[in-house]
Amino acid sequence: MNMTKVKTILVSQPEPKIENSPYFDLQEKQKVKIDFRPFIHVEGVEAKEIRQQKVDLSNYSAIILTSRNSVDHFFRVAEEMRFKVPDTMKYFCQSEAVAYYLQKYVVYRKRKIYVGKRTFADLSPLIKKYKDETFLLPTTDKLKPEVPEILDNLGVKWTQSVFYKTVISDLSDLANVYYDILVFFSPSGIESLFHNFPEFKQNSTRIAVFGNTTIKAVESRGLRVDIAAPTPETPSMTMALEKYIDKVNKGK
Repeated sequence: MNMTKVKTILVSQPEPKIENSPYFDLQEKQKVKIDFRPFIHVEGVEAKEIRQQKVDLSNYSAIILTSRNSVDHFFRVAEEMRFKVPDTMKYFCQSEAVAYYLQKYVVYRKRKIYVGKRTFADLSPLIKKYKDETFLLPTTDKLKPEVPEILDNLGVKWTQSVFYKTVISDLSDLANVYYDILVFFSPSGIESLFHNFPEFKQNSTRIAVFGNTTIKAVESRGLRVDIAAPTPETPSMTMALEKYIDKVNKGK
């Protein structure tokens, strides 16, 4: 284990917009510098491309929304297509956070909104209950394979359409910048690292990862995982970072 003290951390995500983010608490408490930089970003697909996917929004009575991005890009495309979303449209939201975000576009109490607990599987009983609807799934080009599998098994009428894409960010300005810890949350982040820096060598850099698929992506590149979350002991990334920093900086 690399026992060099941690002074700098790069989180491969946008800076949190909330003032009470645990990252800011961690920075303050541990006296470390934390920078935020998205290694990937989302770009919307133009309405004409969606027409080429043979998608006519008027054919659907229900929309399945898996993230805030899917909410933003569904309404952006509707506007570009000059499609007035009917008041009768049903919205199936993967989580409360997505449903809450939907209020940016619709008057909540006047709409038919169905909310899952957290995962897509949690939402499936609600979709099954309304199996006579025609569902549209506006999604990213990097959709988790279990989502189509679940929908196919439910036997509902549904269409997937790519409304936005995950794109690798340009990180060339970081070429000569060194961080003690790099933090990743998805295989796409690892892909971006090697796209930007094909010769990347880990050396004494610690790598922190969230989730099993990200761990696999790191290890498949021959890199070492130094900090992993979630675990029963450290369910969040900030808790995992804090535990590690305590160990190496203070010898706890």
